[in-house]
Amino acid sequence: MEITNRHVLVTGASRGIGRAFAKICAEDKAHLHLVLRKKDAEVIKEFESLGAKSVNIWEADLSTREGVEHLLEQIKDVPVDILFNNAGVLTGGLIEDQPIDDVYKMLQVNVNALVHLTQGVLPGMLKRKRGKIINNSSVSAYMNFPCASTYAASKAAVMAFTNCIRLELKDTGVSTLLLITPGIKTRMFDEIETLYSKNFVIPSESMTPGKYAEVIREAVLHDLEVVEPSGLTGVGLKIAKLAKPLFEMEVMRRFKRS
Repeated sequence: MEITNRHVLVTGASRGIGRAFAKICAEDKAHLHLVLRKKDAEVIKEFESLGAKSVNIWEADLSTREGVEHLLEQIKDVPVDILFNNAGVLTGGLIEDQPIDDVYKMLQVNVNALVHLTQGVLPGMLKRKRGKIINNSSVSAYMNFPCASTYAASKAAVMAFTNCIRLELKDTGVSTLLLITPGIKTRMFDEIETLYSKNFVIPSESMTPGKYAEVIREAVLHDLEVVEPSGLTGVGLKIAKLAKPLFEMEVMRRFKRS
């Protein structure tokens, strides 16, 4: 799918992968629709200066059902061509230590909001016979580390949901792109150290949001269905898929309960 002149809706657009992808879409002269917690006039100026055909900021709190419904009401007349479900929240630590309110919030943002937004914009895409839904899963969907129980569960749900609707949407003109995202040097990546390091030695390989945004752009332009990591993370992903006992042996070498 082309990005130029398309209406691109990005959640979690204030920083990290979402902001980097929005910049690339601006440079490709897309119409940007950025979902933020609050409006920011400077953001509009920045993306317009990069070449965006138009920039709209939509205020929304995706941590509640009401927030998602409010967003869908705001964008009901927007002909969304590309939906990038990028917003995410991290949880971590031994399962008995994770605050349950944090787990509920994470599942709402990572899973429920993603499903809700997809359901909300899909009828318009189907009517226009054009659209792409990009869902941000994670290597955690396959690489099941200790201390990542609830977060990994959310990303496995995103993977399964995307795979299911990919089949449902065959021959409709609407397609999906599943991102099996590796470590990206964002604020969330920095939070992993805080949440995991007491009990688990975290793999350190990462890439910049800008570099990953370029990968996503190429996947959109070439209509890929899945993007998986390369490098050491890619090797680890293959081991987790094809040689689970070997993967778990290495994982347990890095883990301690106390």
